[in-house]
Amino acid sequence: MPDLASYSGWAAHDGFVAPSRTRAAPWRLVLGVVMIIGVGLALNTALALVLSTLAPAFWVSQIAGGNPPGQSPASLLVLLGTFAFFSVGAALAVITLHGRGFATLIGPLRPALAQFRAVLALVVLTGLTIIALPPYDTGLSLEPNLPLATWIPLLPLSLAALLIQVGTEEILFRGYLQQQLAARFDSPLIWIGLPSLLFAAGHYAPSEAGENALLVSAWAGVFGVMMADLTARAGTLGPAIAVHLANNVVALLVVAVTDSMTGLALFASPTAASDPALVRAWLPVDFAMMLVSWLAARLALRR
Repeated sequence: MPDLASYSGWAAHDGFVAPSRTRAAPWRLVLGVVMIIGVGLALNTALALVLSTLAPAFWVSQIAGGNPPGQSPASLLVLLGTFAFFSVGAALAVITLHGRGFATLIGPLRPALAQFRAVLALVVLTGLTIIALPPYDTGLSLEPNLPLATWIPLLPLSLAALLIQVGTEEILFRGYLQQQLAARFDSPLIWIGLPSLLFAAGHYAPSEAGENALLVSAWAGVFGVMMADLTARAGTLGPAIAVHLANNVVALLVVAVTDSMTGLALFASPTAASDPALVRAWLPVDFAMMLVSWLAARLALRR
């Protein structure tokens, strides 16, 4: 077994991976991925059937009306909530194929929660500090999206839905995939690199980002590497979920810059994410913020 402590302080990763070592055959991982995707899609289909049958007006007007999903509060809440179906698939996979509990995908729960709180607090404080510093003009032309009187009451539901979304993504990529790959392969190039490549591929959306799709996908890949590093340092998913949540709160609840998924945002940019000038101007800024959040999370873990 390699000395994970030699990898930039990743000693805690060995304990995080330990539950996955007993049934780490590659065929189990492949079958597990198929099961996760199959269960998630099946439950999504079942939900569509239920909504179209029991609430046809809602289904047509909010979900299947021809517009991109996520442009209304209800449709985006439903969309984010359906990520939980893939967590159900992950639970079934680890229980039936790997003989371990769902909670092992997250790591020890008490430390995970403590790390989540500490990292989220420092990342939010760092972000607010940066916002308070000049220059105060973002250069973005923002338009009001949701009225404040609507946005505030929706905030608890919005945060809960986002927590489901980011939690599921971390459970799948930095939990299931990273653990099972690390249980079989010593090299971080595999157990960090492969999940991060898949995470990047999952964010490749040329229909939304146009010619910026590769840049956005590359951004997601780097983000995945950073979240994998935090998970290896912490031995839980708590810090990665915290950073991911803070990032998506800004992108989906504060300022939305996509053609879709604007339903819960306080502001929206009239310029879409497919605009080359917008992305090329803001991607370095966004990358810098991502880097600062990652460093702040690492600092929180050292306290």
